[in-house]
Amino acid sequence: MFRERRRQRRRPVTPPKETILSNVLGEFLEPIDALFTIFYSVLFALIFTLSYSVLIYHGVISSSFAGGYGQELFVAILGAVTAWGIIDGVVYVLGEHLPRRERYRLLRYVQSTASEEEAAAAIAYELDFILAPITSDEQRRSLYHEINGYLSQAEPQAIGIQRQDLVGAAATALLSVVAVLPSLLPLLLLPDDTALAIRISNVVSFAVMFAAGYGWGLHTDTNPWKIGLLLSSVGLAMVLVAMLLGG
Repeated sequence: MFRERRRQRRRPVTPPKETILSNVLGEFLEPIDALFTIFYSVLFALIFTLSYSVLIYHGVISSSFAGGYGQELFVAILGAVTAWGIIDGVVYVLGEHLPRRERYRLLRYVQSTASEEEAAAAIAYELDFILAPITSDEQRRSLYHEINGYLSQAEPQAIGIQRQDLVGAAATALLSVVAVLPSLLPLLLLPDDTALAIRISNVVSFAVMFAAGYGWGLHTDTNPWKIGLLLSSVGLAMVLVAMLLGG
């Protein structure tokens, strides 16, 4: 239940506002998943472009690139981001499929145990981290026994890969590509000045990160400027670490 626990722990107490993040590709992609998909996609592009910027600055690569090199860089980055989007989509499917097997295991355990207390303890292990901060011990004990009564009569649901898993994976891959396109457009629009195109691309990438953080701030009813600056600052720090380690 890693994906579910991650979402539940980060979900705000008050209902979130309707923003672009909460509407991205409908019900098949959680806002937090959309946020990180955008972040990682743009981060991928920044690792490429900032690395080239450093090489240009130190004179390793001439700033007067041959015409058309920007298109080659565009294709290289887009291909890398697309590949990563596909990988992330596969991970998304696994992240949806494997927790269902965990829930199935819990159901089978509850239905097979001879002790109601053991079943309630297993349910408590799964739910205490959510309910402990907002309920008393007595309330949780009563609730877990009620859940045990329901689960003991429940029919197991399908645990295989489902249609919504595949749609969520496709949405993840598509969003990865769409999110990086604004950063790549300067490479196409300025084919004769790749160095300038890369500088503009870097600015656009950080602007996209800031916009994603700003949208998350609106979604969670927190200061959007702080979240936008935080996300773009973290992105810069992660790119620098990747560059220093040879990534």
